[in-house]
Amino acid sequence: MGGTNGTVPGAGVRFAGNWIGVPIWSHDGIICTDESYKSVVKLTFAKGVSLKDPARLFNSSLDGNVRRAIDIHEGEHVDETAFKALVRQAVALNLANRKRRRRRSPKTTASRR
Repeated sequence: MGGTNGTVPGAGVRFAGNWIGVPIWSHDGIICTDESYKSVVKLTFAKGVSLKDPARLFNSSLDGNVRRAIDIHEGEHVDETAFKALVRQAVALNLANRKRRRRRSPKTTASRR
């Protein structure tokens, strides 16, 4: 998914590491996971249901409430421009959620007796 330096070129996403052997890509939260199976590579977007997908890249996990995935079979190619657009949307969503969490965080106050 990424370049040699652990990033998705032009999308501002970095390789965050592995969780039980599954590569995770993030930017202020999980963007997607990158799972390899015998017949398919699955890119699962953590908040895919919230992303607009006019190019219809999402072709798996379409019935879920939160995630959406792109299954890539051998010999298939993914529209790079459309893929980067999905990644950029996911980054923007994570940033917006981070700002919302900060506004809702209660300020530390002294405990009452």
